[in-house]
Amino acid sequence: MQTRAVIMQGPRDLAFDGLALKAPEQDDVVVEISHSAISTGTEKLFWRGEMPPFPGMGYPLVPGYEAFGEVVQAPNSTALRVGDHVFVPGANCFKDAFGLFGGSARHIVTSSERLMKLDKAMGPEGALLALAATARHAMAGLQNKVPDLIVGHGVLGRLLARLTVAAGAPSPVVWEIDPARRSGAYGYEVIAPDLDPRRDYKSIYDASGNGALLNELISRIVKGGEIVLTGFYTDPLSFAFPPAFMKEARIRVSAEWQKEDMTATRALIENSALSLGGLITHQMPANEAGKAYPTAFDDPTCLKMMLNWKDVA
Repeated sequence: MQTRAVIMQGPRDLAFDGLALKAPEQDDVVVEISHSAISTGTEKLFWRGEMPPFPGMGYPLVPGYEAFGEVVQAPNSTALRVGDHVFVPGANCFKDAFGLFGGSARHIVTSSERLMKLDKAMGPEGALLALAATARHAMAGLQNKVPDLIVGHGVLGRLLARLTVAAGAPSPVVWEIDPARRSGAYGYEVIAPDLDPRRDYKSIYDASGNGALLNELISRIVKGGEIVLTGFYTDPLSFAFPPAFMKEARIRVSAEWQKEDMTATRALIENSALSLGGLITHQMPANEAGKAYPTAFDDPTCLKMMLNWKDVA
């Protein structure tokens, strides 16, 4: 089996070419991808050559862990059937490329257990399920508090704010330094940080990925307040101890989604409690990935870039 795929051959070195697929094993399905999203977190680090050593990483690499497509081959042993539409969190199915991510390809082979069945009508928004589930994962769990301040109004920050509103909690404040990104709020306020005098936040969620803000955020919490790191930070994090000591600050790191987060997030979407609308700002054909990747990372108006695979043979 052959497929067309985006291939990251090295930092800032992208190709669009054919790759051989591994043969499906028991309980594997074949999915024809219609849309895959570009991550401005981990994929950006690979693009720039800044990703710290990570198990399973290496070049050449097929990127993409946010994809949506249709099942075109499935054994009877699985719950999925041909024609089902699914979210695909990437795949390690390529003979001559690393598949640490592996979702940016026309066809992928993966275990049916890794996929999440979705409504066909979701279209490209179906590729956003993992990011929404990651936001849900940060907020869910024993004794976790919903945010009253969110730093950053990118896609993750918007999803955190929407989930807070959907939970019936008080509307959070959102900080955003880029005026162009302060629009698009639903039921919450987006302001410039320097216009916010408050220093009584109980739970601050950082969705900016800027570790240099840690001291500022510590100064903004109440005694015993929490700072939740939801981004990905390549540089070592540090903070001044005395202010954190005086505040008895708590710092929590939130990782990627788990299966239960995906299930819960899908239910919120199906019940119209959570909308993924307005998050995809740019789309390009997959064979123009060489243009799409720099745009996704360098254009401040691009919240989320989606690659369209429908016309790729």
